[in-house]
Amino acid sequence: MRLYSIGDRVSQAQYGDGTVSSSNEYHTKVEFDEHGPRTFASSRVVLKPSDTPAPVKAAARRKRATKAAPKAASKDAVTA
Repeated sequence: MRLYSIGDRVSQAQYGDGTVSSSNEYHTKVEFDEHGPRTFASSRVVLKPSDTPAPVKAAARRKRATKAAPKAASKDAVTA
């Protein structure tokens, strides 16, 4: 069983090329270019080294904060 380093480019028969995001003696997590993240049992997964470069990911956009509605006056404040 081979443990991969974070950032290693690999290829898997069903999912294609991807980048190793974490790996230990039990699980290997790979972020595949076309199929997203997948977790495999390290002892059973068959991965081959890949020479294809990782695709460039678009920068994540920040969501705009929504403005909170003004709070209604409580009954105690109105009667005082």
